[in-house]
Amino acid sequence: MRSIVATVSAAAVVAVAGAAETLAPFKYGELPLGTVQPLGWLKDELDLSAAGLAGHEWDFYRLVRNSTWTGGTWEYSGLRESAPYWFNYIVPLAWTLNDARLKAQATAFLDHVLETQWEDGWLGPEETPAQRGLWARSLLIYGMTQYADAEPAAADRIVTALHRFVNLAETMLAANYTGLLLPETNDFGGGNHGKTRAHELPSALQWLYEKHPRGNEASIWRVMTLMFDGGIAAGRDWRTFFVDGVFPTAGWPDIADTRFVHGVDVSEGLRWTTAKYRLDKDPKNAELAATGFDLVFKYHGAASGAITADESLAGLSPARGSELCMAVETMFSAAYLYRFHGLNRFADRVEQVAFNAFPAQMTGDHWGHQYVTQVNQPWAMKTEKEQYANVGVYGTKYGLEPNYPCCTVNHPQGFPKFTASSWMTTGTSGLVHALLSPSTLTTTLASGATVTVRAVTNYPFSGTLHYTATASAAFTLYLRIPTWADLPTSHLNSAPLSPNATTGLHAVRVPAGTTTLTLVLGQRIRVERRKNDAVAVHRGPLLYAVTLPYNASSFTSTWYNDAETPLPAEQLYAPHPLRDQYFTPRESGSWKVAINTTSLEFVDEGGALVKGVFGEGKPPLKMTVQACRVEWSQDGGIVGETPAGECVGGVEERVLRPFGSTKVRMGEVPEMV
Repeated sequence: MRSIVATVSAAAVVAVAGAAETLAPFKYGELPLGTVQPLGWLKDELDLSAAGLAGHEWDFYRLVRNSTWTGGTWEYSGLRESAPYWFNYIVPLAWTLNDARLKAQATAFLDHVLETQWEDGWLGPEETPAQRGLWARSLLIYGMTQYADAEPAAADRIVTALHRFVNLAETMLAANYTGLLLPETNDFGGGNHGKTRAHELPSALQWLYEKHPRGNEASIWRVMTLMFDGGIAAGRDWRTFFVDGVFPTAGWPDIADTRFVHGVDVSEGLRWTTAKYRLDKDPKNAELAATGFDLVFKYHGAASGAITADESLAGLSPARGSELCMAVETMFSAAYLYRFHGLNRFADRVEQVAFNAFPAQMTGDHWGHQYVTQVNQPWAMKTEKEQYANVGVYGTKYGLEPNYPCCTVNHPQGFPKFTASSWMTTGTSGLVHALLSPSTLTTTLASGATVTVRAVTNYPFSGTLHYTATASAAFTLYLRIPTWADLPTSHLNSAPLSPNATTGLHAVRVPAGTTTLTLVLGQRIRVERRKNDAVAVHRGPLLYAVTLPYNASSFTSTWYNDAETPLPAEQLYAPHPLRDQYFTPRESGSWKVAINTTSLEFVDEGGALVKGVFGEGKPPLKMTVQACRVEWSQDGGIVGETPAGECVGGVEERVLRPFGSTKVRMGEVPEMV
């Protein structure tokens, strides 16, 4: 245990709870981490992640293995967020897969953090009060609470440490929001992300308040309240941003007020009003959750489901970038919002990002990733000119740390948290399949019924899901029907569906014993009109993109802040040579294409899904379309706005593949005229 010279009031050590406040409840309950086990392609993706970069950062990556959190010296930011980001993903990955090797990594890190907790309660490596920023503690606590749920035997020491931290945080925040706001003597600014994301610590501590308060409710509540108050005092009140007439309808650089425009801030800020509503019960905050969500995707939503921001909000141009961190934070936020509010479009968004934007940014073996991706991405390489808000000319290459390392240590949370959120509970005897995917679980409901459900499916590569439910007593199974589903051709055991108009849930009463169900979701080709009258082609939850023949080249991974200099051997992983990759078009003009949407034809090529299904060309699905070449500008590697679809060559057949499996492609193209 470490000590630090600081002035701490007695109130920081002992808090006497008065009449405890209550938090507004979620509509649906969550299951303990590890309850939901992945099957099929989802299990394969998680296995690849464990065998790839995510499962080995602890073994070699300097910002994890040798971060200040583990006794080393490496950090990339005064926020000191790298190891907490890692911990926030390794815990759900390890327990979702029940992987002993990954569990040992998480346990070693947790043991070190708890054993080196400072005498005054601080968690982390910061040696002076000026370094103590609260933001990264949110990520740490997310990991700790997941660990405690997955391993109840460890809960006591985790909870004890958190209460000590809460008592210190209360004293800090009561002193002019110390640790949140940024006097000149502090050096944990990191772009003001801490105060813009002030809701994250309250969100993490709500777990402690509800499950393990230990009579310390007053202090926990005060910390949660002070975090919001401090963010608001610093001008980061998201209620003033999610307003028609205030919210920016154009992208950077045409945004005057830049307080809320950082894309990852926005993807996390989607939860701000709901986390606040849990405390103050102000119905306006609950309403703003949907308002803010809809504004973000109306003006800055990509056809792939992601927010367009590179790093600042970038409008609707398919040539602008979407950061990988933003994809996983959008998935997490939208799943949180669905669990609380139950609006079907929130869950739709989780799936849209998870099956399109997220996998497109990773190599099939999960060793490489992009910092930003584009819907229209005819190449992934260094460009001559820079178009992004704060990324540079290497933003789309694939590699170890193609830009800021935040995405290196954050992106692997995507599929583990998706899996954990895919099933929820409702009432005393209800089980909800909220995020459709192959999985199985066994749980005891509040009614006392022990239930095992197995969902076998190739979804999203198929619209058919087979369920086998075994129950000790009757329960209600709720199946979420996405808004895109064609209801006339959808059915459950050949019977028509009647989903709730708000939640999308179709209820079926399941008796004791074993029951089998087959859900068929009708899918049709949907053509979405985008900016400049471009078209994006969807079927089911998948976006399809025009594929491009390309050449791949690779080179030793480079420093994120010096992309011309290779990382030395000691910064790499010897058992798996790490290579950054460029993908360049084999034919220079093949991306300049318009399509005739009336000629689109869907082809299911059949056969079993292969491991690494999001690898280039792996999904056995495609569309064919009649197309032609068009005049389309580019300047120094920057693709111009979508032109009119006036043909400059003959008609040819082109192929579209699932967007998530492509590395270079055109996802928004003009209609042939």
